[in-house]
Amino acid sequence: MVDYTAPVTTTFELQRQTIEQGTEAFHRTVEMQQRMSNAMVDGIESSESAQRQLVELQHDAIHQTMDAVEANVPGVEGNLDDIRAAVDEQFELLLENHAEAFDTLATEVEEGLTTYDEMSGDALDALEEQVDLLLEAHEELETQSVEAVDQLAEQVEEMQSQMQDVSEQTVEAV
Repeated sequence: MVDYTAPVTTTFELQRQTIEQGTEAFHRTVEMQQRMSNAMVDGIESSESAQRQLVELQHDAIHQTMDAVEANVPGVEGNLDDIRAAVDEQFELLLENHAEAFDTLATEVEEGLTTYDEMSGDALDALEEQVDLLLEAHEELETQSVEAVDQLAEQVEEMQSQMQDVSEQTVEAV
């Protein structure tokens, strides 16, 4: 007896593998997006640190300039104290605002990422549920298809047997 169901079962197996690989690719895409998001948060922290250092360097440069003016310009000693205090006050305010802005940015980004992660998780859960239902239906369809092919094969073999019997009877009758 010829196995007519092998191509059918192979086709269904390939279809299931394709569905599962597509689902896995979707999972990997979401994971990659999460890693990129975490890298973005790390980048924000690095940017804050670099910018803070730049502001501090500028602050130091202004102090060095005032020190050079005091050392090289007669009669200026002590007259820059008010300017120095105003510069220090402005840089302190700038650094406070800088820290607050980056804290706010980091908080907003992290909250957005948390929301995105939750939504992604929900979407992945829903996808898994739908894929499971699809695979169950797919397996049922495979079972029905294999049964139909088996029945058809039996009918074909029965017809071949009947035709052979008729053919033998015709040869005997002649």
